[in-house]
Amino acid sequence: MYAVIGAGPMGLATARNLKKYGIPFVGLDLNVDVGGLWDIDNPHSTMYESAHLISSKEMTEFKEFPMANDAATYPHHSEMKRYFQHYAAYFELYEHYEFSTQVVKVERNDDKWLVTTEANGEEQCRRFSGVLIASGTLHKPNMLNLPGAFDGERMHSCEYRHPSCFDNKRVLVVGCGNSACDIAVDAVHRAASVDMSVRRGYYFLPKFIGGKATDSIGGKIKLPRTIKQVVDDRLIRMIIGKPSDYGLPDPDYKLYESHPVINSLVLHYIGHGDITPRRDISAVSGKTVVFADGQSRDYDLILMGTGYTLDYPFIDPAYLNWGNSDAPQLYLNVFNPEHRNLFMMGMVEAAGLGWEGRNEQAEMVALYIRASQQGNPAAKQLDETVRQKAGTSLDGGYAYLKLARMAYYVNKDSYRKAVNTHIAALKKGRRDGSAFRK
Repeated sequence: MYAVIGAGPMGLATARNLKKYGIPFVGLDLNVDVGGLWDIDNPHSTMYESAHLISSKEMTEFKEFPMANDAATYPHHSEMKRYFQHYAAYFELYEHYEFSTQVVKVERNDDKWLVTTEANGEEQCRRFSGVLIASGTLHKPNMLNLPGAFDGERMHSCEYRHPSCFDNKRVLVVGCGNSACDIAVDAVHRAASVDMSVRRGYYFLPKFIGGKATDSIGGKIKLPRTIKQVVDDRLIRMIIGKPSDYGLPDPDYKLYESHPVINSLVLHYIGHGDITPRRDISAVSGKTVVFADGQSRDYDLILMGTGYTLDYPFIDPAYLNWGNSDAPQLYLNVFNPEHRNLFMMGMVEAAGLGWEGRNEQAEMVALYIRASQQGNPAAKQLDETVRQKAGTSLDGGYAYLKLARMAYYVNKDSYRKAVNTHIAALKKGRRDGSAFRK
């Protein structure tokens, strides 16, 4: 019996594939239903009322479970919650889950794992053949320290739900990632003023080009990396210009070396003066914020759109081969070089990977478990690859920024190619030559 921790998109994909290949498992989740952070009613969700997918439904959905034809191109979070509920019902995954159940501790026990859970005030400890951690990467806020004491209200984007919190306030949003930009746009219609403190340059992409979702355009002709970066960069500049045209810093790196901002409105509001770009914060005193360029302004609320850090509080980081790095050092961000029955599911980020890319990851792991049980030589070959290549990057030649949030970033094409190569090898069959049954 295996334990799957989490019932968000990655947990459900993991459960689906374990069930598909006949591997017994128990799913464990804190919430009362599936959906993870996409269920805004989940007290552990970081969702906000206006949130939508930042990738289009066609590029995000599970291949074997497409979204409804009448679903929006960029669905609202409530639509996504229903999608995951329907997914879980369709593949009969609910019966495998224990909800309102907190994983308190995961620890090694001989060659297996002891998982301690708490539900209804009672603790239970069970022994599992393996553990698949699919609890997500967007839980622990990266709450940066301010250079001084701020007398106003301070919050992180994970606490944000509704723009009413901005009513008649002078608001400073710190950061310029996708959530920070969404929230700044929300604040425009409620706040007395909205500023954004931006430390580094970002690439901005509109959600639609020529009536089509931006991420669905191109890809039919595979261009060399360097040519693609130049061509796409020039196309973006032709459509929306440079960030500096709007008073924002230009990136000091090439396109695709960090995750771009997918937002059609933030530059619109900056261009209309409804959002004012500011530089990095150099000092804070009372309600006054001083910026790196010497300008200053008073604020009532500072919202930190500064992202998240990886956090798995129920397990010793040493088990995850974490060390002093920003992320566990694993093969394909999944396989542990020491513990062959401990898997990190969904600790991967890539432009365009979608949930289908994560579903492939889950299928690879399920096939590996089954192959190990049945003596398929491909499992031993994968074991050797894990020992040799744990922690190596699949960046596709892109010079990703050396940031904590990029520590588990991969190139979509390189990653999916590696995963599908292993899937094909593991599917070849058992030692007697028979095929796996789906």
